Amino acid sequence: MLTEAPPRPRTRAAPPRPGAPPSTLLKPGRNAWRVTTAPRVAVLSDGAAYFGALREAMLHARHSIHVVGWDIDSRARLVGETPPADGLPEELGAFLSALVERRPGLSVKLLLWDYSMLYALERELLPALHLRWNVPEAVELCLDNKTPFGASHHQKIVVVDGLVAFSGGLDLTIRRWDRSAHDPSDPDRVDPAGKPYPPFHDVQMAVDGEAAAALAELVQARWNRACDECLDLAGRAAPGHDPWPRSLEPEFRDATIAIARTEPARDGDPEVREVEALFLDMICSAERMIYVENQFLTCGRIARALIRRMKERPALEALLVAPKTHHTWLEHRTMLAGRIRFMRALRRAGLGKRARLVFPHVENGDAESEVMVHSKVMVVDDRLLRIGSSNLCNRSMGTDTECDLMVEARDAGQREAVARIRDRLIAEHTGVPREAVAARIQATGSILQAVASLSGGGKSLRDVQDGDAPARSILPMIEKAADPRRPIESGEFLADYLGHPDVVPPSGRPWPLLARTAIMLLPVVLLILLWKMTPVASYMTPEAMRNALTAGGAWGPAVSVGLFLLLGFVAFPVNVLILGTAAAFGTWPGLAYAAIGAMASAAATYWAGRKLGPNVLRRVLGPRINRVSQSVNRNGILAVTTIRLLPIAPFTLVNLVAGAMRIRFLDYMVGTALGLMPGIALLSLVGEGLSRILENPTPRNIGMLCLVLGAWAGITWGLQKLFRRMRHE
Repeated sequence: MLTEAPPRPRTRAAPPRPGAPPSTLLKPGRNAWRVTTAPRVAVLSDGAAYFGALREAMLHARHSIHVVGWDIDSRARLVGETPPADGLPEELGAFLSALVERRPGLSVKLLLWDYSMLYALERELLPALHLRWNVPEAVELCLDNKTPFGASHHQKIVVVDGLVAFSGGLDLTIRRWDRSAHDPSDPDRVDPAGKPYPPFHDVQMAVDGEAAAALAELVQARWNRACDECLDLAGRAAPGHDPWPRSLEPEFRDATIAIARTEPARDGDPEVREVEALFLDMICSAERMIYVENQFLTCGRIARALIRRMKERPALEALLVAPKTHHTWLEHRTMLAGRIRFMRALRRAGLGKRARLVFPHVENGDAESEVMVHSKVMVVDDRLLRIGSSNLCNRSMGTDTECDLMVEARDAGQREAVARIRDRLIAEHTGVPREAVAARIQATGSILQAVASLSGGGKSLRDVQDGDAPARSILPMIEKAADPRRPIESGEFLADYLGHPDVVPPSGRPWPLLARTAIMLLPVVLLILLWKMTPVASYMTPEAMRNALTAGGAWGPAVSVGLFLLLGFVAFPVNVLILGTAAAFGTWPGLAYAAIGAMASAAATYWAGRKLGPNVLRRVLGPRINRVSQSVNRNGILAVTTIRLLPIAPFTLVNLVAGAMRIRFLDYMVGTALGLMPGIALLSLVGEGLSRILENPTPRNIGMLCLVLGAWAGITWGLQKLFRRMRHE
């Protein structure tokens, strides 16, 4: 059964802008952040079209290129249908480096989500090395970690000179490029290792004018928040300068553009759910047909809105284009189950014949393949055209940051353009001319009947066969965590998970602490399972750990301190070292060795930062260093102690920045000691408890460890509250 907590108030939106017609669907403050105009709008289907147009716009850039992405890969080939003839490299990193060398004064800023390790295998290894260290100073990369726990930055935006902007579903990364033919044997569709990947479909929108300026403002706010800078994109455009790609023909002129966002609650700011509100309002305005392309279909509120509207309008049909299935282990056990429930709800409402879920299939001789649908498109009748980054899943509605653009047709010409783009997308999937799609829809009056009879060139839209019963998950909580309605750290998340919103107090404050405590306990539980169910116990007993650290006899403590020193320079988590030291030596010797090691590591990396200096450090670590330096630069013991208790950055990064900013060494060391000692003491107790559990995992020992972890969480939370209050007084 599709259940969902009631919607929260939608706040933190711009005030309504005057001048919108009374009949408009758009309501700034509810379903849009801005309602703007764009002299030119174009829709770019697939990576070859987008990357080619974007390359052309970047070549016209004079002062700034700003890229915001879920992923950015220096190896991505920024090319169109044919190899470029501009003399610059094809790969993104090398292209940007050559571009800023060719055009002095051009600034390139790349804002990349500081991603979860869950996606490490999908991302470029050490992106900072390739996009910060191996490029000129005019190209800056910032890893944006300003999201609540469990959320991601999912926007995909590029702004050139504040005059032209691109937004949609395509990141500048690998395995995204493809031609609209989606030939399963296309020799150019290979990753950096030369390995072919399946056909890939996505869509991006290009806008200029006021709409581009608004997107520039959104990017500016993201950069300033992530990097603690005052980036200003206003007032730089030279008269007559136009970076719009010359080869890109606009499909709309003087169009009304709505910009809708999702932003989770953070730092005291309430959540923004414009994306969700706009989806619901679009569905509730549909009369004849809804065309959707989307990677995920799991959101219960969207399914229920679709059911209500289709019952109100018996002629209304919905064509849903999605991937054939979800292949990764995580998606198959989470998003696929949600999609099965989504479609089952439609069928049980008696709408199975009016809502069809299909996937694109391509053949060329003996080669055949499904097409990966990554696009996020919704077209309602011939009035509303929406392209963005948000999927029809729960996390896009309230957890991840998203940005969608929608054209609201205001005259007959614009309505024809909306229908033309919809028909062009269907033609791409069915292998027939766009005009044939339009004629068939006109003749039948039905988008579903039209698609059922269209196929050519080895292309077709085939029914998805997911079945009607989602597989039972061994860990049901995984689905809640993979597709949450709100960030995991929020009080509302636990209310959603438990299915009883009223159990959360109005303040919502007690739950984050409990959630963090549960998350801290999860690795312990997994470690116990690993210990009991695998041979690792024979190699990793407490005695073996103790022997490894004390192999040098009397030199054992020195070896332990040396590990702190050595691993501190590679940003190894200091808490792990403290736990290991306590597990090997026991609480009190371990406490002393861990304290000496942590302080020695802090001192060594402090002096390394001092030698490097702020300029080199910014080059290595990127603009996010500003957030650390502004906090560290409040000289004095209290400031340093506060930073240790409020983990605004990793241990090593704080040490390097403190040295580079030339904080007084004595103040720094005293503040570090005061800030670290509570954690070291409690972690040492945890380490010894862990040793006891591994040797004898009785309920009493496990309970004692849980008690210590709870005390650690409570003391840390209390100290954080105290120091926050002292800082603001």
